[in-house]
Amino acid sequence: MPEIVRFSDTIEPLVRFIEETPRSEILDRTLEKLRSGVPPQTMLTASVLAVARSADLPPGHHGGPLHPIAGLHAVSQLVARLDGEQRFLPVLQHVALSNKHIHDPVTGPYSLLDFAPLDAGGIEATKAAFLKAAGRGESNKADHLFLWLWDHIPAIEAFDLLLSVAIPKNVLDDHYFIFPAFAWRALETLGHEHLKFLMRPAVRYVARFPTQRSVPEVDALIEQHQLLTRILRRRTGADETGTIGRIGEAIGGCTTYGEIPVLLAQALADGLSLEGAGEALSIGAAGLFLRSLTGNPMDVHLHTSANLRRYLLRLDGLSMRNKLLILLLWHTGPEVKSTQYRMEPAPQADPAAVAALPMRTEAALLEAITQSIRDQPPTDWSTVTNLGKMLAVPEVKETVNLARQYVQLRYDPEALLRRLGEIVCHDSFTEMHAFKHHQAIVEEFHATREPWRWMHLVCGVQAAAISFGKNMEIYEEALDLLHAA
Repeated sequence: MPEIVRFSDTIEPLVRFIEETPRSEILDRTLEKLRSGVPPQTMLTASVLAVARSADLPPGHHGGPLHPIAGLHAVSQLVARLDGEQRFLPVLQHVALSNKHIHDPVTGPYSLLDFAPLDAGGIEATKAAFLKAAGRGESNKADHLFLWLWDHIPAIEAFDLLLSVAIPKNVLDDHYFIFPAFAWRALETLGHEHLKFLMRPAVRYVARFPTQRSVPEVDALIEQHQLLTRILRRRTGADETGTIGRIGEAIGGCTTYGEIPVLLAQALADGLSLEGAGEALSIGAAGLFLRSLTGNPMDVHLHTSANLRRYLLRLDGLSMRNKLLILLLWHTGPEVKSTQYRMEPAPQADPAAVAALPMRTEAALLEAITQSIRDQPPTDWSTVTNLGKMLAVPEVKETVNLARQYVQLRYDPEALLRRLGEIVCHDSFTEMHAFKHHQAIVEEFHATREPWRWMHLVCGVQAAAISFGKNMEIYEEALDLLHAA
């Protein structure tokens, strides 16, 4: 009979520690190990391996290995930016979330078994068999087949095949695209030693329901502009700045998201590079996020999904069709698309409200932003019947206005990013969404050209104001442990 997956002797004991430690003890015992010299990245590796091995995928997308794996890149990058024992806080949040899902009766007990790869008759036959299994929702068989493919074709080719199923399913749930793409990005932290295992939950997730075959209007745009037959520029340059800004601002100002792929397809046909289109999408996503009235702290896919797509567009080895769909299907995810019904007019933040603010020094304004985030009114959960329909309280706009003033005065962006990194460590509510959004704004700020890069900083402040205080249980307990030393 198949047995549970086992890891090397160097990491297996730490994986078992995360799996077997009771929830009531996981924080203090993890902190003991970190203080005794276990590197934070090693602890994060053990955390994702444990939750992937011992927590099942739930019917929806909350619980199990999805968000701990998807959040690994963001958490690992934040750890590297924090100092002293403060860098333990994101690790403790991650380990606590993995341990929670392992012990949750919705997703555990569970064991991911070590079974033999399945050869359907060579490379092309096995690819076809995987697509057929995914089309039928045969996730277990798809897992068998993909284990064989990892060993017989280049990893990027296998990933491209997986994306060919995942990207169209973005229409059904943003996470069909987000999960495998973030799992791939997690390999930047883990390395390829655990590639086949780490991707198994993503393969099973992507293949678990019948395939979404196409989005006809996007296919029509690709055909209309002959985007698969013309030679497309891949890398951007200074000569594209005006076009990128124009398209980005048009996306950020649109009221119907179906207009977005039309704008991007036309721009590509007119000569805009794929990278340039990704940057325009990022600018537009930031503009739409600032206009959004959402109060759901997990509604950050506008930004995180655009950031992830820019990352994928830079990867060599992905097919041109997948890269086009990565761009042109951004607006179709339910958690992205729903925001178009809860929007304020452009531009945001309100220029008049920002102009009316009193002048402060950089240090004073940074503290005012921080205090405004911390002073957000608590949520009355007895009135929340649908998290996805929560609206932001008016006080969020006050915080956003302060952030807009900060960037207008050209105060130090790195100081604001560092402060937001410290604030995001409070979050125990969003299953890593707040961490992913923080990392997205860090990356997008540095990857976006003037004069649009500032938008990402303000988006980071807006998201922090929405999510702060929803649940800080893990942070508060961890803080007590840190101070007790």
